[in-house]
Amino acid sequence: MQTTLRLQSLPFSSYKTYLAAAVFIAGNIVMPQLFHLVPQGGITWLPIYFFTLIGAYMYGWRVGLLTALVSPVVNSLLFGMPVVDALPAIMFKSSLLAVFAGVAASRFEKASIGALMAVVLGYQVVGTLGEWAIKGDFLLACQDFRIGIPGMLLQIIGGWAVINLSALIRHQE
Repeated sequence: MQTTLRLQSLPFSSYKTYLAAAVFIAGNIVMPQLFHLVPQGGITWLPIYFFTLIGAYMYGWRVGLLTALVSPVVNSLLFGMPVVDALPAIMFKSSLLAVFAGVAASRFEKASIGALMAVVLGYQVVGTLGEWAIKGDFLLACQDFRIGIPGMLLQIIGGWAVINLSALIRHQE
């Protein structure tokens, strides 16, 4: 199922940008709390990235970027996770995800498994290099590839399902 997306690349000057970002930020606050109930749930399932991907793909890189930057900070302030030392790398990766997803959505106008796989692998590869530069520890930077494969698959398959289901519902309205 590939439904043509009605993209809404929202500008920073629109209140809709902040409203949409607030919804995805809320998702990025609730979802990690659920996954942190499972031992190593955060580092395995990478839930802090899920709604950043969906927000950026559906509403553009600006909504994605707001989600990417605000949700890790709010989670850290409210719940202590991610720890403050992890914030720069997570925010860097989240920002890459927002930009890559926004660009892919505007380029392809469809959410295919292949496009989402390219987005997720792209932000993870570039993000791993950035995290290595930030932390100076290659093995730590590769953690998502060592432990977070289920989370990457969740982003690809779950993101595909949510984006296409949303597009299908909006198409029927």
